[in-house]
Amino acid sequence: MGLKKVVLDVLKPIKEPSLVTLARNLARVTGVKEVSIVVSEMDVETVSLVVSIIGKDINFEEVEDTLRELGTALHSIDEVTFESEAEGGGEEG
Repeated sequence: MGLKKVVLDVLKPIKEPSLVTLARNLARVTGVKEVSIVVSEMDVETVSLVVSIIGKDINFEEVEDTLRELGTALHSIDEVTFESEAEGGGEEG
């Protein structure tokens, strides 16, 4: 099944991209079904965001590329939910 949820700490410039633009572009990433963005801190030049991405087999490399292309910086990965394809949740040989 792959990556189901990831919560990111992201820093963006105060003006662009807008939160709507950022959410719209992240929602286009392969496997993404839902994007939620919460402003956690603001200063004169930047905005700190908590970005939650939910889906099925999310392409995390595409997420990173999208953030980079929009001029944002990924500070940290704060939460991850990953679902195994193997029954019983164990690793397959």
